[in-house]
Amino acid sequence: MSTPATTTPSHVTGAERSAHLERAIEASPGAFRALTGDRPTGPLHVGHLFGTLANRVRLQNLGVEVLVLIADYQTITDRDAPGSLRADVLGQVADYLAVGIDPERSTMFAHSQVEALNQLLLPFLSLVSVAELSRNPTVKDEFATSGASSMRALMFTYPVHQAADILFCHANVVPVGKDQLPHLELTRTIARRFNDRYSPEGSYFCEPDALLSAAPLLLGVDGTKMSKSRGNAIPLCATEDDTARLIRGAKTDPERRITYEPDRRPEVANLVLLAALCTGEDPVTVAEQVGDGGAGGLKRLVTDALNERLRPIRLARAELVKDQRYLGEVLSAGTDRAREIAERTLDEVRRLMHNVY
Repeated sequence: MSTPATTTPSHVTGAERSAHLERAIEASPGAFRALTGDRPTGPLHVGHLFGTLANRVRLQNLGVEVLVLIADYQTITDRDAPGSLRADVLGQVADYLAVGIDPERSTMFAHSQVEALNQLLLPFLSLVSVAELSRNPTVKDEFATSGASSMRALMFTYPVHQAADILFCHANVVPVGKDQLPHLELTRTIARRFNDRYSPEGSYFCEPDALLSAAPLLLGVDGTKMSKSRGNAIPLCATEDDTARLIRGAKTDPERRITYEPDRRPEVANLVLLAALCTGEDPVTVAEQVGDGGAGGLKRLVTDALNERLRPIRLARAELVKDQRYLGEVLSAGTDRAREIAERTLDEVRRLMHNVY
């Protein structure tokens, strides 16, 4: 069953479209299907929690149909030794369950196990040019941070693969950060071109809308964007002692008095914001609480707040990873569901392209 297209006006800005979409979701959550996901390159971290995971749980609890992709195929561009992949994938399932993603209401699935989804890549590649892919700023940034000497073809075609991820299930809402907007715009372009070429009498694919995250970008302990690949993140599964050690080493500045000034004092403001996200307080209030306590006082406050916030997640995850069979069953059931959707979509795509013989 195809999910209905959204009715967001096309002439407004991205932020306005996202706000319009939020109102539409609140009014009729059952009309929406969301696709989101992560690469299984190691444990998820606090940047994921506040940037994406909490929002997925929110959408799920509102009644939106949420599909969560474990993008294992996207790891093979930079994974020379695949021996840990199974553990990383099941560990990601444990992370999802521990933060509140419910397998009865959301679908978790592995990229490589949904064959029909991946077959959509070929027709979609025929709808874009090399020049369009080479202009994608997100791919350029991913390549720059990968440390590779040359870009592999799979990384170059990430935007098209992500279009297949979104369109195979007819998702009409995609929760993203601003850095992912170029990917989504190309997905919209591919959907439009497919419809124009193969389904001119009635659009088969809807053009999905971006639901922009309201969560600000969290920095890692080194003062740059928090990322698994940069080794500067605080994993959700870290121990309380490891969390304290990582925060003690976080970059700050020489000023004694703690203030919340993101533009002038980004590293200090990042720690203040992290504490505020954990406690639900305003960042300015958190900074005032520390006052002249300096970086040491701020880091103690952040450590306590973060460990308190993560404690139930860590306890749940520790129990979940004891039962690898259950994690595999959750993933298998979700993958079966994704396969059913993908096979129906591929059958219809073949029919529209006159590839049925």
